[in-house]
Amino acid sequence: MSNARVWGALVLIFGAAAARLLPHPANVTPIIAMALFAGATLTRKPLALLLPLAAMLLSDLVLGFHQQMGAVYGSIVLVALIGLLVQKNRKVPVLAGASVASSLLFFAITNFTVWFQSGMYPRTGAGLVQCYIAALPFLRNGVLGDLAFTAVLFGAYALMTRSVLRPSAVRA
Repeated sequence: MSNARVWGALVLIFGAAAARLLPHPANVTPIIAMALFAGATLTRKPLALLLPLAAMLLSDLVLGFHQQMGAVYGSIVLVALIGLLVQKNRKVPVLAGASVASSLLFFAITNFTVWFQSGMYPRTGAGLVQCYIAALPFLRNGVLGDLAFTAVLFGAYALMTRSVLRPSAVRA
């Protein structure tokens, strides 16, 4: 991967994290798409896994921390791993499927953690079901937002790498 492509990817990754600081509807942020994008575009695996975490940490320094941070950060790493799986096949249907799978994974892990750690729900099967049902409106927003931000990040990257970063022949 060329330096220009790496810098282009970095700008999109940290731009997505910065966008988290802007006002937005509940669960409509570019974070899942950013982690998927990092995994799918950065060929150095350590960077693909660590950059989304660094971007999250920087935005969390402003937004604050909470009890479920471990689950959130762990989910981000798993989403970046999904990105690594689609690195060689970044077609629209594959990316859309990876985005939805990432949304569902994030939803399952973080809401399980809320159920387990928060004390808001009884620690029973019924309490877990109640927790997931209460979170369904956030899932809808998350899936739609993740699909939209995935399209924006991968679309912007495709445009950048095709038009700006591609060497062009000079005709004389």
